[in-house]
Amino acid sequence: MKEKRIRTFGLPLIAVFLLMVGILSLSLNVKAADADSSVPEIPGLTFQSEMQNDFAECFHIYYYNDDYTLIDVPESGQFLLVPEGKTAPEGLDESIVVLQKPLDHIYMAATSAMSLFSAVDALDNIKFSSLQESGWYVDAAKQAMENGDIVFAGKYSEPDYELLVNSGCNLAIESTMILHTPKVQEMIEQMGVPVFTDRSSYETHPLGRTEWIKVYAEMVDKRDEAKAFFDEQAKVISDLKDFKNTEKTVAFFYISTDGSVVVRKPTDYVPKMIEIAGGRYVPEQVDSEEETKRSSVPMTMEEFYTQAIDADYLVYNGTIDDPINSVDELLQKSELFADFKAVKEGNVWCAGKYLYQATDIVGNMITDLHLMLTGGDESQMTFMTKID
Repeated sequence: MKEKRIRTFGLPLIAVFLLMVGILSLSLNVKAADADSSVPEIPGLTFQSEMQNDFAECFHIYYYNDDYTLIDVPESGQFLLVPEGKTAPEGLDESIVVLQKPLDHIYMAATSAMSLFSAVDALDNIKFSSLQESGWYVDAAKQAMENGDIVFAGKYSEPDYELLVNSGCNLAIESTMILHTPKVQEMIEQMGVPVFTDRSSYETHPLGRTEWIKVYAEMVDKRDEAKAFFDEQAKVISDLKDFKNTEKTVAFFYISTDGSVVVRKPTDYVPKMIEIAGGRYVPEQVDSEEETKRSSVPMTMEEFYTQAIDADYLVYNGTIDDPINSVDELLQKSELFADFKAVKEGNVWCAGKYLYQATDIVGNMITDLHLMLTGGDESQMTFMTKID
């Protein structure tokens, strides 16, 4: 009787076990389906592979048959690259923007992307610029404008629509600044020119910004060149990883026209460069709501004072505001800077305009920061200048 009870009791246990296995199997299948469903389905095309990003988090690239490629930039959109001589597949979702190759009459209004085109020898694809020649710090771009190969077509907020249309512009590459002038983007699109918004400045690792070279390489058929260049830059950063942490603190900021202090959020690529260089970024705390919206965050002078007064180094961000040339210029922005440790000890520096456009050589900025932190040779710096 006892043996019979044991056997009877075992049957429900087996049933429960089998049920749990079934649920687990179903769960795994659903997860697999979810993973597959993340790949955009395009009517008439067969998905083949996805590019595996090394550092970038703000874009995904999917490859389909017959050389069709889809670039997915969350919060900006999905863009289907259609090979020359072919057409967009029928039934394509209206939300997907078609980029018909060759993309050889590009309006460049995202200044950080120009150096990436230059790095893969693709400036010939760019015909229009949102900056005057004097605004470029990328030598090849400056030379192209001097030669007339690239012409000024109005700044991003006031483009020369007539010039763009009459000259056959087939792609506008914009920075997220275009989001502040949505009517401009709408007007460009109404003229039949697709708009691609660059979000490289939202990357959390400096090499994430550089990895956007792979995005633009797909547009101009320079995939191999982009991979070779990126791998080289990744090695440069890898060679810098052994910098010892000095525990010295660095504030990177600029003063806006309304008097607020604009800093990078702690998870941004600039604090990461400071970390790799052997320093520690301040301020460590910024408004959490603002932090989720943008890579640069404004704070009051009082808030900045509290967190950065004891910073070992102050680095003024001259890529947005005009660079400062003296400590007096900094004090004119706020007399409170006189209390800062870095000002008292003569450790005020400025990062020049070139930095934002130099997406291709982020390793040089890390080297500059390391030289600053260790008292190295200032003449070997690319972007940084000491301010007296």
